[in-house]
Amino acid sequence: MIRPSFTEALATRPWLLADGATGTNYFQMGLVSGDAPEMWNFEHPERVRTLHRQFIEAGADIVLTNSFGGNRHRLKLHNAQDQVREINIAAARNARAEADAAGRPVYVGGSIGPTGEIMEPVGAMSHDEAVKAFAEQALALKEGGVDVLWIETMSSEEELRAAVEGASQAGLPIVTTMSFDTNGRTMMGITPKAFGAITAALPTQPVAIGANCGVGASELVATVLGISEARPDAAVVAKGNCGIPQYVDGHIHYTGTPELMADYARIALDAGAKIIGGCCGTSPEHLASMRKSLESYSKGDRPSLELIEAKLGPVSELAKGHDAAAAGAARRERRRGH
Repeated sequence: MIRPSFTEALATRPWLLADGATGTNYFQMGLVSGDAPEMWNFEHPERVRTLHRQFIEAGADIVLTNSFGGNRHRLKLHNAQDQVREINIAAARNARAEADAAGRPVYVGGSIGPTGEIMEPVGAMSHDEAVKAFAEQALALKEGGVDVLWIETMSSEEELRAAVEGASQAGLPIVTTMSFDTNGRTMMGITPKAFGAITAALPTQPVAIGANCGVGASELVATVLGISEARPDAAVVAKGNCGIPQYVDGHIHYTGTPELMADYARIALDAGAKIIGGCCGTSPEHLASMRKSLESYSKGDRPSLELIEAKLGPVSELAKGHDAAAAGAARRERRRGH
């Protein structure tokens, strides 16, 4: 089977389906809160491969490696900072084995999450130190055989820049997503529009940009509208949580049904997303429903916020175009001018 490259697939296919949640599904397989899921690449490779296989069987075109916290700063919490190379190679090989057995083109994204440190000037981590950590992880993922480096759940511009710079040392295509979870902004205050501008100015251009995690499917689609408006030229990623998290009987439960996720997939496509997947709470069953819904659908008009709210749930004021923080700052500025 001649497999087109990831960038060729991205350029020629109407959409690509990315996989669902890692952590939420591992908890159901026996992962204990506080343990590093990355260690499962050695300790329980069969469980890691089973989840990849289930997502591929559900229709995923892209599976992400179990390496989200696989940088030395995150691994230091588990005293595994000297195993970065082995952990990431194992993560890539587990995913690669299942992707190669699929009988159709399935791409492996090397998952790269934040360091967990706060970067200068606010925190202590320097740009160079962060670049070094991201490069170390990216090179190991490449060695393990990933097709694309997938930088996800970023919240600060400084860390995003360091991650892209570090990952670019591996010479693979890069996808980068941020998590917009604080009233339509990232934790560090970046809006979808600002994210579009930041990525457009990066020295190494990602092949796709977008949003993952966040609050719920509705807010994520609203974010995609903002990103695709700011960057109509970009391939956009939507990897939303499966509904809204709720605490039920001592466990986090996500409200999204397979039907809701099917609606989300179609609305995300209409909003301008090219790569559509699920984040927290998204099971293989949800993903199968998304696949089915996309396969029987042709892209329609850009959705209104009213439609998003009616189908998927409420969105933040920022997504509706009410930027309370900016309006407040403008009011204060006007007062100061008097």
